This record gives sequence, C-alpha cells and structure tokens, in this order.
Amino acid sequence: MGFKEQIDLTRLPEHIAIIMDGNGRWAKNQGKFRASGHESGVLSVKDIMEGCVEVGIKYLTVYAFSTENWNRPIEEVNFLMELLISTINQETQTLTKNNIKLHAIGDIASLPQKCIDDLNSAMAKTADNTACTLTLALSYSAKWEILDAARKLATKVKNDELAVEDINETLFASQLTTVNMPDPELMIRTSGEHRVSNFLLWQMAYTELYFTETLWPDFRSEDLYEAIVDYQKRERRFGKISEQLN
Repeated sequence: MGFKEQIDLTRLPEHIAIIMDGNGRWAKNQGKFRASGHESGVLSVKDIMEGCVEVGIKYLTVYAFSTENWNRPIEEVNFLMELLISTINQETQTLTKNNIKLHAIGDIASLPQKCIDDLNSAMAKTADNTACTLTLALSYSAKWEILDAARKLATKVKNDELAVEDINETLFASQLTTVNMPDPELMIRTSGEHRVSNFLLWQMAYTELYFTETLWPDFRSEDLYEAIVDYQKRERRFGKISEQLN
C-alpha cells in the first residue's frame, strides 16, 4: 500500500510549507550546471502542487527565493529571475486547470519589473480558483517580515492611530504577509538540512517539522504523501498534556 492510501483525509494539514533545497547538489551529482537543477526543481513544484490538490491540501507555500539569495553569483540570480518569469507564464494555464490560486509573499517590489508584472497578471488570472492556494515566497525572509510588521505598528503608534497596550498577537499577525492564510501545520525541508533558514519564523511557532534526505528535484507527490502520513502520527499538544487532548 502506498503512502497516499495511508492518509487519513479527515486529519489533513490545511497548510503545508516547503523549503525546496538541493537543486545545486542535484545538478552537481548529475554532472550538470546548477541551472539544470533549478529547471528540474520546477517540475517538482508542479508535481507537488497537483499532489496537494489531489488529496485536499488547501494551502501550499514554497520558499522560492530568499532575501539572502540575492548574494549569490549574479549569473545565477539572473537565471533564477528569468526562470521565474518563464515558469509563471508557462504554468498559469496549469494553475487554472487544477483550480489553484497563485499568491506571493515577500519584498515583491525588489524583484525585476518584468517579474512583478507577470506575477501580478498570473495572480489576477487565478484569483477565483478555490481548490488550493499556491504561495511563492519571493525575496522573502522572516526577519524582514517581522521588522516590516513592527515598523507598521510603530508608525501607527507614533501617529496616535494605535495605543501600545492594544498590540497583541492577533494584531501583530494582521501586519504579516500571511494575514489571509492559516499558519502552516507541516513544514517540509528537502536535501538533509535541518534548519528553517529564516522562513516563516512567526507562523511556524507550532509547526511540525519534517526533514528528508531527498534532493528537491527528486521530490515527488509520493514523498509528499509520506510526509503527511508522518505528520498524522504525531500528537500536537500546543502546551497541553496528552490526557487533556484525549
């Protein structure tokens, strides 16, 4: 029996976040340039988003490009931006076919204008899709997001629009880029690394973490289903004890 058949469809995580790691190492193992790894990684994104729709995952967020990635060699950054543009243009129809809504979080204004334009166009075309929301974290870092939220609230306090004592978790979360989606219940990181790399730090306070040795270009829907099965074996207590849950 495959992992898909083992999934309890009544206990699915509503939101899965993924750190897509290992494109460069995959390419090196294949004796290819890093660009080949990034191109193959796009196929994994397509397979995983379709897998999410198939079992009923409502939100999928993938760490596509971090603020730290701007420090990579300029040739690789330029290739990634070009790949982003071409992928958005090529896959918009696939998103609509699968009833998937495209969303993006991060410092979007820092992207090349062509990326911004094509991203906005694709998001507009898929805005009414309802099966799943695919969120691309682009030029994103959790520290940037938290600082941005703090600045917004500080400005409101400075302008006498908000009292300091009114600031709570709910209000703070409303200033984050993920305001219209639930926090992820499951975070998957590929390639054997065991860290969260500045990704959704506020949102992942109680997220279950799943690490796999599989490199991202080799990660497919069956691997996703294995992660979901592992998630469903865990007891999520949120500070309580087992007896309180039972």
